[in-house]
Parts: sequence; C-alpha cells; structure tokens
Amino acid sequence: MTKRPLEILDQVLNRQPVIISLKGGREIRGVLQGYDVHMNLVLDKAEEEGENGTVSLGTLIVRGDNVIYISPSVE
Repeated sequence: MTKRPLEILDQVLNRQPVIISLKGGREIRGVLQGYDVHMNLVLDKAEEEGENGTVSLGTLIVRGDNVIYISPSVE
C-alpha cells in the first residue's frame, strides 16, 4: 500500500528526530511537534550543524515554502 506524505509525517510526529533541508543549504534536525498542509513545521529540540559545530535552536517554526525535504533522522 502506498503511503501519503502526511501519513509518513504522522508516523514520526513526536516520536523521532527528523532532518529538514531548507533553501539556502541549511539543515536543521529536531523532533517534529506539528505541521500543516502548507508544510509549516514546528520543531522541538531543534539544532543546526554549522562550521563551528552544533547550534541549539530550541523550539522553532519553519515556514513551509523554505522546506526542500523532510527525512527521518538516523542516529
């Protein structure tokens, strides 16, 4: 059975970290707390890998038009 994109997001919601790739080359990792049909995302425990190491961002809202992809994180 083929899953719909929002069904896949439901599976990771509040369970496991996801990696969000954003326009401009940024990647953010965090626990998906919520989303809407426009792919606006709420992340908890968000962090970004940068040139100077990992930067903790806390709770973060990501506007959907900046999202390139969302992937379950492998830790």
